[in-house]
Amino acid sequence: MNDLASRTFDRPDSPGDARRAALACMATLAVALGVGRFAFTPLLPLMLQSGELDIRHGGWLASLNYAGYFLGAIGCVALRVDAARVVKTGLASTVLLVLAMGMTHQFWVWAVVRFVAGAVSAWTFVFASQWGLRRLAELGANEWGGVIYTGPGFGIAATGLLVSAAGGVGATAGWIGFGLVSAVLAALVWRTLGTASTVQATASTITHADARGASPPVHAHLHRADAFWLIALYAVPGFGYIITATFLPVIARAALPVDSPWPDLFWPMFGGALVAGALAGARLPPHWDNRTLLAGCYVVQALGILAGIVSPTAGGFALGSALIGLPFTAITLFAMREARRLHGNNAAGLMGYATAAYGLGQIAGPLVAAPIAAHTGSFTPALWLAAIALVAGAVGLVAVTRMRPAPRG
Repeated sequence: MNDLASRTFDRPDSPGDARRAALACMATLAVALGVGRFAFTPLLPLMLQSGELDIRHGGWLASLNYAGYFLGAIGCVALRVDAARVVKTGLASTVLLVLAMGMTHQFWVWAVVRFVAGAVSAWTFVFASQWGLRRLAELGANEWGGVIYTGPGFGIAATGLLVSAAGGVGATAGWIGFGLVSAVLAALVWRTLGTASTVQATASTITHADARGASPPVHAHLHRADAFWLIALYAVPGFGYIITATFLPVIARAALPVDSPWPDLFWPMFGGALVAGALAGARLPPHWDNRTLLAGCYVVQALGILAGIVSPTAGGFALGSALIGLPFTAITLFAMREARRLHGNNAAGLMGYATAAYGLGQIAGPLVAAPIAAHTGSFTPALWLAAIALVAGAVGLVAVTRMRPAPRG
């Protein structure tokens, strides 16, 4: 890093610094999550069509990726490493792992790659958040935090659109193409990520609320029951959304006419809604009760699932994609904000346990849905189960909110 670059980045009155930091993190999350984690969804139908995979093994690959993400997120709690270095390592690793998916057809290799990719995406997400949020706080530009979390949405939308436009080339070319695009994005942000790497990061510094200008909590020592219910009920959306998020293109292709152009577009719609939800959630008043907001998000996602069940048409799936994607990032925001309300600056442990619970829900979703679909020939029973779980979680949150109202002050 040359001195001129260092002085330019560190100058607090440079209006472009916040924009560059936020966009660099947005691109990083687009690669690590939008491609490294979720490109599997639009490519899964092509892998099934070519005979390289069946639906049961597809569920295993999805769950292995979520298991890797779960373990990676837990591991972040104890790590004390340079944030920018982890992010750059994560970007490079994601590029190699995505390319690896296109260079082999052996299931056991895919299984290892998807598991490792899950862990890498978790590490990259946590430390990109740390790097970006700390940099924005230093610049007094917390309002840019919402931009960071549009990255996964942009990545999801882009991968879905690219598969729709070039689906005829096959899954192998898709994986290799996404790997090359990811390499280009990594190269574009590489220098920015290297210009402020002096912060030593731990997961305890990751606060989604801070990214949106939320005030620190004033009630840091509340009853353990509040934390227990947050952990237990935060597992619900992990299970609820993941079935649709993993198998949406497959479900749509089975329900719509063979020559319909719509199935490839629902996943990009999900990504676009995620972007809108990330920006909208960042602007909601931070003093609103997080549990009530979470309950509302659960209901919205349940309605999205039901839209596809009740109306398995292009319109129903489009509405469902939007309703499931819209609260996706907001759910994380509100849950992490609630953890900070309960434990203040010592919320890292609670955040870790909540993330673990969410991860367990994600692992369980495909493992439950794929066998049901294989046995019944339809995803509908599994989707009903996901919708019911989300509604039950919302009811539980409302009940806890009424029994244990948040203190004012």
